[in-house]
Amino acid sequence: MQIDNLFDPTSGLIVLGGTALATLMRCGFADTGAGLAALFGLLGKRFDAALARAELAVHVREMQTDGVIRTRPHHFGDAEFDEATDALIGSRSIGALQLAHASHKRRRAARNRRAVRTFNQAADLSPVFGLAGTLVSLSQLSGASGDFAGAISMAVLTTLYGLLLGNIVFAPLARVVARAAAHEEKERQKVLDWLEEQVVVALPVHHRAASHARPAVDQRQAAHMRGAAGGAARP
Repeated sequence: MQIDNLFDPTSGLIVLGGTALATLMRCGFADTGAGLAALFGLLGKRFDAALARAELAVHVREMQTDGVIRTRPHHFGDAEFDEATDALIGSRSIGALQLAHASHKRRRAARNRRAVRTFNQAADLSPVFGLAGTLVSLSQLSGASGDFAGAISMAVLTTLYGLLLGNIVFAPLARVVARAAAHEEKERQKVLDWLEEQVVVALPVHHRAASHARPAVDQRQAAHMRGAAGGAARP
């Protein structure tokens, strides 16, 4: 088998360019941008639960030593936990910490849904443009001077490119993004649970009691919020 015969710029342009354009038109700039951001996120630095706990440990020691009221905000670059600890200090309530976490979780889930939807659309469209390239190449067979060998080669390659692009690139990318998002949420929840356990002793007595004795309705609402946000991260 000659590997060079598997590469054809024209076939690749038809399939890849057509898939990219059709995906952009079908999903829009927002969803396509979310997909690209998720792709770069896979290549870049991901959430590190151990690092987050190490950064928060300094803040926790201050709360346990000086109390929440006298503690100054300590930011380490993670938007969720920076905002959550600010809310905790401002309201002196575990509930504010959980609400900040739930708000960020909903936004991440929405972005991940858009990214997964974009890659799934691209996976569906790739074979379509493989077929389109095949039809374009077969249209070159008409006429006595037609390049039959070149047209047949292009027809085969565009079909191959469409199948490979959809089933080996875009569909797996959708699953990778979904798994990475689920793993990040799991790690963030672990850090949040640890943080709650550490700071509850630093709360004023009346806020501590309120945190441990919330109305059943509030508990059900919080559980429903966490469940809804967690379900949104699934493709």
